Amino acid sequence: MSAYSSADLLAALPVDVAVAFAVFARVGAMMMTAPAFGDFTLSPRIRLAVALGVSAALLPGVAPLFPEGAGAGSALALPALIIGEVAAGLFLGLVARTLFAALNVAGQVIALQMGLSLAQIFDPSQEIQGAIVGGFLAVLGTTMIFATDAHHLLLAALAQSYALFAPAAAINVGDMSAAMIETLAAAFSLGVRLAAPFIVFGLVFYAGAGVLNRLMPQAQVFFMLMPANLVLGLMLLMLTTGLMMTVFLAAFEERLGALLG
Repeated sequence: MSAYSSADLLAALPVDVAVAFAVFARVGAMMMTAPAFGDFTLSPRIRLAVALGVSAALLPGVAPLFPEGAGAGSALALPALIIGEVAAGLFLGLVARTLFAALNVAGQVIALQMGLSLAQIFDPSQEIQGAIVGGFLAVLGTTMIFATDAHHLLLAALAQSYALFAPAAAINVGDMSAAMIETLAAAFSLGVRLAAPFIVFGLVFYAGAGVLNRLMPQAQVFFMLMPANLVLGLMLLMLTTGLMMTVFLAAFEERLGALLG
């Protein structure tokens, strides 16, 4: 029996199979990190089935974009192709995940202003303990992404990414890093803007409590006003949740559209 080298085995691999695997690598990497699709509460089997379905749908349209003989030139051709596809998928998913983190930032600020910063709950979007308001906004944001068909933006971004990140091309680490930094800054700014009504409420409420404490220094003013702070905060949350989701979804769509042109 003759021995075959890894280069011979890769050269014998059909190009269509290599391209299909490369497409699945990009799709799977994005599905693993993107919000809604990549939430830890979803079964891995469901995520795998969705990734396979999306890969099968994209393959006929993006296969001509791959260079002829992709992955079959040498022993390092296929690993290099897969690494590039995984990097592109991870970049898309992490950009969307970073934008989604604006809800967690807003939840942390809102919980701090309402006095609920120590009320911790499991956050399914990050698989960590977080403020109860942040967990609520994360679950609501995931629901709204599917309810408003905003997840189609992620699929459209994935399809258009082949024009932005050409298959088998060099990875532009500098541009990716700059885009991630800009997205992180935009997400933090969006989170603070979503929580702006509660920041104003906290400033007014605690300024009034401080004045009242100066008038009655012997009374435990802050302890007495904790129920009022919680009730007013919940009422404000009830009134502004719809507006926060509208602003978040608009910024989510605008940012993804601007990234992919």
